[in-house]
Amino acid sequence: MNDVNPLLHPATLPAFDRILPEHVVPAVQAILADNRKAIAELLANPDNCSWATLVEPLDALDDRLNRAWSPVSHLNAVMNSEALREAYTQSLPLLSEYATEMGQNEPLFRAYQKLAARADYALLDAGQHRTVDNALRDFRLSGIDLPADRKQRYGEIASELSRLCSQFSDHVLDATQGWHHCIRDVEQLKGLPESALALGRQAAELAGEQGWVFNLEYPSYIAIMTYADDRALRHLFYKAHATRASDQGPNAGKWDNGPLMAQILALRQEEATLLGYASYAELSLATKMAESTDQVLAFLRDLAAKSRAVALADLEELRHYAREMHGLDNLEAWDMAYYSEKLRQHRFAFSEEEVRAYFPANHVVQGLFDVLNRLYGLQIHLRNDVQRWHPDVDFYDIRDAHGQLRGSFFLDLYARPKKRGGAWMDECTGRRRASGQIQYPVAYLVCNFTPPASDGPALLRHDEVVTLFHEFGHGLHHMLTQVDHAAVSGIRGVEWDAVELPSQFMENFCWDPEALALISSHHEDAEPLPRALLDKMLAARNFQSGLQMLRQLEFALFDFMIHCDAQTPSIERIYALLAEVREEVSVIMPPSFNRFPHSFSHIFSGGYAAGYYSYKWAEVLSSDAFSLFEEKGVFDEEVGRSFMLNVLEQGGQRDAMDSFVAFRGREPSLEPLLRHSGIAVEVAETV
Repeated sequence: MNDVNPLLHPATLPAFDRILPEHVVPAVQAILADNRKAIAELLANPDNCSWATLVEPLDALDDRLNRAWSPVSHLNAVMNSEALREAYTQSLPLLSEYATEMGQNEPLFRAYQKLAARADYALLDAGQHRTVDNALRDFRLSGIDLPADRKQRYGEIASELSRLCSQFSDHVLDATQGWHHCIRDVEQLKGLPESALALGRQAAELAGEQGWVFNLEYPSYIAIMTYADDRALRHLFYKAHATRASDQGPNAGKWDNGPLMAQILALRQEEATLLGYASYAELSLATKMAESTDQVLAFLRDLAAKSRAVALADLEELRHYAREMHGLDNLEAWDMAYYSEKLRQHRFAFSEEEVRAYFPANHVVQGLFDVLNRLYGLQIHLRNDVQRWHPDVDFYDIRDAHGQLRGSFFLDLYARPKKRGGAWMDECTGRRRASGQIQYPVAYLVCNFTPPASDGPALLRHDEVVTLFHEFGHGLHHMLTQVDHAAVSGIRGVEWDAVELPSQFMENFCWDPEALALISSHHEDAEPLPRALLDKMLAARNFQSGLQMLRQLEFALFDFMIHCDAQTPSIERIYALLAEVREEVSVIMPPSFNRFPHSFSHIFSGGYAAGYYSYKWAEVLSSDAFSLFEEKGVFDEEVGRSFMLNVLEQGGQRDAMDSFVAFRGREPSLEPLLRHSGIAVEVAETV
């Protein structure tokens, strides 16, 4: 097996054409055994406590493991199969056990302590100091100071959490792709644009059905919710979507995440208690910018208070419109997207479908590259000599203004079966220096956009354009780093509540007239977005911004409060806390059957546990950062160079606040976020 296993003999990039499920477990077992042996040999010499004799060899071992596991984890998300899922699941406890073992390795901990105490330690650079400081912190967060029985329990918790979170994610994927609806009477689809109908016909052909098939993948689901005149059809889809992986809805109990949620929360609280923290939320802040749970809760509640009046006005306007213009007296959850789109068209005289015509995917991607060229002098080139996991995937190199390679990325834009929903950036390889050579970073950039119809290009909604720019911001943070120390290069070592700064920063360019001239091009005549339509879009930019703000704050407060809660978790307790949050900040109450926590992957399987607030926390930073571009010029070369130098290139080698201040010249202000969200400061402060 070793002679043919591509995971044991990785090339510069993963051999996606040769990686098979049967390669996974043997590769993981072999690499972990090799690593254990190498670390034991390393620690056998007590003098191996310098950067060159301790950290660099450990980095090499970590890199080998990452280069084997990264493509496996990635394929499990984008080309899921039963065999691969089984191999992935079998590997998780092996990896969890190894991580716990390393985090509780006392000789290794002492070696790091000796390194920090060396007389020549002061000669190391900032990134090296940060690496060692973070390592010592992480040893303690792994239970290095615990007695033997509690160390063992910590390891059991870590392994079980790994398994449960993976199972949660599997359930959401299965529930999302385990329901569809076939429609044979086109009258039932009245209101849907032709592009959505084409998507439905294409799905029906693939499923061997007559008529149109729509499912719970986002491009399909949102088309029904936004455009279908048939209210009963919208209700059907809303209920199927809002009850995914739960005890309710059309597949009630089949992939129910309820028991997993309670177990995950209980184990997280037990982990926090073991480590001496009052709650998992408090534990999570050990690696974040925020200083206390009270500070986070006060931040979220302050934003909610400043936004509530605007949200109430948004809701009243929508209710009034639906009642007066459409005779609807009772606005339900499955009516919100539909009548919001109607109201937007009524107020601003344009439709999302009209806008989509100006955003063919290929041109948007090239426009994004043009924006980055003007901002940072980057050159991005397609390569056709790289193995990919699907024909839709492309691979690109990024070079700077001097022609120097900075990194590369895979781009996977479209939704398809067996692909996890949502959008994300993940690491294929990270930047590090080894034997005098630079290993350049490679990223996976993944979206789930509406795929092209059989007779035309893929046309993106404007919010999909925003999503692409957002994920590419994460990618730039990973790929443009100039830090050569693996543990603090790119997004590694960056405080989790600051990691959204570069991604949310990039979203602003999707609203700027100069940038939009580069991004947009009508798919039929190549004309850029007309100024008149842009003016309407800009006027509508903050349409229902209050409702959108409170929706995100509801999610963030719910996440943080359930992780602050020290009571024994149960489904009843989870939903009682959700009800408290909604009573405090929400202006819209969903129906009783809504089970959104059951598919809240961000916090139960996606790394944002007690950290969903990070989106708003970092948006304060990103809005304020962009305000300097507004002051100086959106493509001002000096400001662009400063942002790249002080934020994107710095990785995690210094505090995120220090990076922000180095760029902005001061600490962040809340005002730009409120202004960009259409929430007037003088009005908000009177609420």
